[in-house]
Amino acid sequence: MPVVCFGEMLWDVLPTGKQPGGAPLNVAVHLRNFGLAAQLISRVGHDDLGAELLAFAESKGLNTSYVQQGETHLTGVVKANVSDSQEVTYKIVQPVAWDYIQYDDDLRALVESADAFVFGSLAARSPATRETLYRLLQQAPLKVFDVNLRAPHYSRDVVTYLLRQADIVKLNHHELAELLGWFGVSPAEETALAWLAARFQLQAVCVTKGADGAALWVDGQLYRSPGLAVQVQDTIGSGDAFLAALLKGWLAGQPPADYLAFACAAGSLVASYRGATPAISEAEVLAASAV
Repeated sequence: MPVVCFGEMLWDVLPTGKQPGGAPLNVAVHLRNFGLAAQLISRVGHDDLGAELLAFAESKGLNTSYVQQGETHLTGVVKANVSDSQEVTYKIVQPVAWDYIQYDDDLRALVESADAFVFGSLAARSPATRETLYRLLQQAPLKVFDVNLRAPHYSRDVVTYLLRQADIVKLNHHELAELLGWFGVSPAEETALAWLAARFQLQAVCVTKGADGAALWVDGQLYRSPGLAVQVQDTIGSGDAFLAALLKGWLAGQPPADYLAFACAAGSLVASYRGATPAISEAEVLAASAV
């Protein structure tokens, strides 16, 4: 069964040119890199940029049957500032095609048949796509919330609702601190992840910490893993590769320490390349983590 990734599909505009992006697209590509079936639900404009994005996704082995095309709104574009290689910032154009993903029975049937449903907070910024997301969450088997707080494109109420719907939550250390601040909870890692898991009845919570690796709370236990020491080119897509790798191990029933280490290695390896979706393989990640 596929892992279904829902949400934005866009172009990251960098000083060196444009690159395909959007967390759901990136996660889907890396799932395919690691040998998993993946499906993408998104929307592009009926324009040249949309056609290029569809061609890119297909070149990566993705079926684009569930990527809608609209006449009214243009394909999404994001201006990425990579002056700080450790912390990329974004200016996200609104409204664009992925703000208008429409619910239909084909999407419902796809999500019902999935192994997991991956979604983020950015796609919930607009009423149309948010309504579609909320309806699909009612059919999803394993709900994986990839928190993606991009100001001003989120609200506390929406993010809290999505936390309540989720089974697994992945976020970075900045996002964790912000969420805990909303609820007046200490950001101490030893207690914060356990608190989130209990508060929202989550199966697992994972926080990424850049060069310091990641921590995972699952089955009442906290696991930590360092990242690889790499020469960072940019961090675009690192968290998305991390999530794809984490899901691979989770769905295969591997021990948490093993799949967390694999995910950290995958995220680090992607940061050593330019762009979000280098063609890294499971074997390459394993080889890098063994060095």
